Amino acid sequence: MSDSLERLYLAIIAAKDLDPATSRTARLFQRGPAKMAKKLAEEAIEVVIDAVNGKTDAVIRESADLLYNLSVLWASSGVRPEDVWREMERREHLLGIAEKLPKSPLKMPKVMPKAAASRVARRPIVALESRAARKRH
Repeated sequence: MSDSLERLYLAIIAAKDLDPATSRTARLFQRGPAKMAKKLAEEAIEVVIDAVNGKTDAVIRESADLLYNLSVLWASSGVRPEDVWREMERREHLLGIAEKLPKSPLKMPKVMPKAAASRVARRPIVALESRAARKRH
């Protein structure tokens, strides 16, 4: 997956200076971060609505749009995909890959020295079931 997002990111960087009349990416860069953020929020809402309504194909399509708009905003903000992957790895070491970091620093687990951390069992990685294996009721 990260290879696909990396290719998308590089394509966005390459397209940002194209003619805004013919390139959606160049048009977003011309309009600035506020417009980029608005488009990202719109796509996120569309994913949520389609997911709640059980429209799997629409969730897939809208998720692709969401990732595109997220990547545009990253590029505009100077964030590279590997910066995000590094943060994901950092979080995995703290809580496991399937957990979100709490907002409150009081809820954060204490970071242990590597020697002590190796003696503590880490949370297992949660495997997501495949779409083909899911049963519809």
